[in-house]
Amino acid sequence: MTSRDDRLLSILQKVAPGTALREGVDRIMRAGKGAIIVLGATDAVESIVSGGFKMNTNFTAQRLSEVAKMDGAIILDTDVERILYANVHLVPDATITTSETGIRHRTAERTARHTGLPVVCVSEAMRIVNLYVHDRKHTLEDISSILFRANQALATLERYRSRLDEVSAALSALEVENVVTLRDVLNVLQRAEMVRRISDEIERAVAELGTDGRLLQLQLDELLAGVEGERALVVRDYLPDRRRNFAAVLEELDVIPAEALLDLWRLTEALGYGPDSGLDQPVAPRGYRLLSRIPRLPDRTVDALVTQFTSLPRLMEATLNDLDAVEGIGAARARLVKEGLTRLAESSILEQYA
Repeated sequence: MTSRDDRLLSILQKVAPGTALREGVDRIMRAGKGAIIVLGATDAVESIVSGGFKMNTNFTAQRLSEVAKMDGAIILDTDVERILYANVHLVPDATITTSETGIRHRTAERTARHTGLPVVCVSEAMRIVNLYVHDRKHTLEDISSILFRANQALATLERYRSRLDEVSAALSALEVENVVTLRDVLNVLQRAEMVRRISDEIERAVAELGTDGRLLQLQLDELLAGVEGERALVVRDYLPDRRRNFAAVLEELDVIPAEALLDLWRLTEALGYGPDSGLDQPVAPRGYRLLSRIPRLPDRTVDALVTQFTSLPRLMEATLNDLDAVEGIGAARARLVKEGLTRLAESSILEQYA
C-alpha cells in the first residue's frame, strides 16, 4: 500500500469496533448528537482554536459522549488517551476548498486539510460518521455492510490467487525448458499486482472491523502467503539491467493504477524494457526463483551462483564440479543444488503437462 493508504489504515484502526473511540462515537450517535473530533493537538490546531475549555483529562468513551453534548469541537491527543479541549470553535482557513455543504462537515474537512491531522465528524441529522484524512474522505459503514463487501473481495482474491499460482507454475516449466517470453513474465507480475490491489481493499475492511475482523485477517494472510516474495523474485530474475535497483522497480509497480494493470506495456516500462521490446521476445531468467525453492539454501549462496553462472540455463547445465568450484559452495552444497534443480525441473514439467 502507498503511504497515504497506510495513514488511512492506521486511523481506521483507531475508530474500529472494539476501540474506546468507536464506543464513544457510537454513544454520541445513540444520543442523537453530532461532533467534530480532532485527533492531535499541534501548533496548527492551536492556531485555529477559539474559546472552549481546556480539559487535559483521561479519555473514556463516556467522557467523550458527555462533552459532545456541547456544540463545539473536541480535541484529543494523537494516541486517543486524553481529551485535551472541549466545546472549542474551529476557524480553519476559509479559502481551503471543500465539497461539503453542512457547516459541521465543511469545518471538519477544512480542519483536516489545514492541520494535516485526521478529523472524525459525526453527523447529527444523517447519523453517519465521516473520517477526513488530509484530502481524503472515508465514510464509516456498519459492520454488516463491511463484512458483505469484504467477503465479496475475499472471493475475488481467491480466484486471482488461483490464477497467479497457475501462471507462476507455467513460468517455472517454461524456465526449465528455456522458452520464456517477456509476455510470460508480465503475466505473472500482472496477476501478483492484481492480488496485492485486491488485498489492499480487504486490509481497509479488516482495519474498519476491528476485533470483528480477526477471522478475515487470517484468511487474507493465508491467501497472500508468498505473493510479495514471488513478485520480488520475478523482478530480480528478469531485470534487463542488473545495475538497476530492483527495489526501485517494485516501487514503480506500486504506483501503477489498478485500472492500468491490464496494459502489459505499463508493466514492461516499469520492469525496464525499452519501447521497442516485443512481448514475444525470448528472455532468460537468472535463476533466483528456482534457487529460492531449494530448502536450506542461504541467500548468499544463491547470489554467488547467479553471479557465477548469470542465467538459469547455464546453471541447469552446470556439473557438480562446476558448482563445487564456486567460492563458498562446497561439495555437499553443490550436490544439494544439483539435485534440487533436477527435482524442481521434473516436478514443474510434470505439473504443467499432467
